[in-house]
Amino acid sequence: MSTEIDSKVIAEARENFGKGFARRLRAAGKIPAVLYGHGTTPVHVALPGHQVSLLVRRANALLELQIDGKEQLALVKDVQKDPVHQIIEHIDLLVVKKGEKIQVDVPVLVEGEPFPGTIVNLDSTTVSLEVEATHIPQHVVVDVEGLEEGTHITAADLTLPKGASLVTEGDVLIVAISVPAATIAEVDEIEAADEAVAEEQAEATEESE
Repeated sequence: MSTEIDSKVIAEARENFGKGFARRLRAAGKIPAVLYGHGTTPVHVALPGHQVSLLVRRANALLELQIDGKEQLALVKDVQKDPVHQIIEHIDLLVVKKGEKIQVDVPVLVEGEPFPGTIVNLDSTTVSLEVEATHIPQHVVVDVEGLEEGTHITAADLTLPKGASLVTEGDVLIVAISVPAATIAEVDEIEAADEAVAEEQAEATEESE
């Protein structure tokens, strides 16, 4: 599944800047943002806080902004949050056009269960792709069903959505299947115990003879 245009968002152009004005915007339930790209002059806007907070939960959200009666597609490029309260403080928006190719980082989604006794190590949580701006995949799926210990899946092994091309180096490790260290230790302990029992039995047999 790919990202469609998420929603029409009415953005208010703003000419006032600074931390004080930004605080007042947030207090009024709005989010300060800047729109840039394609050689255009950056445009500072205020976005409706509740609506946009829900939209940006998904990676690479694509918005149809309405600014002073004009429509503009914009990709959510960066969301800056307060590290303590997790309140959105500012959003960077990238101007995009229908049909153009852009580079985005897409989340990796693991599906399936590996061979019993093994675990999945997700080495890379995202992969960089070049895709059409209006067809950004929500994720790239990695199927690990039944995979055994020692299996490695690299970026080059991924099945990409239609129209997408890989930007990440092909040899980058995405997923590795392994046996947990604790399990290996338990096996070693069991084998050691079995050997000790076998030695005791052998000694008992020799004494009885």
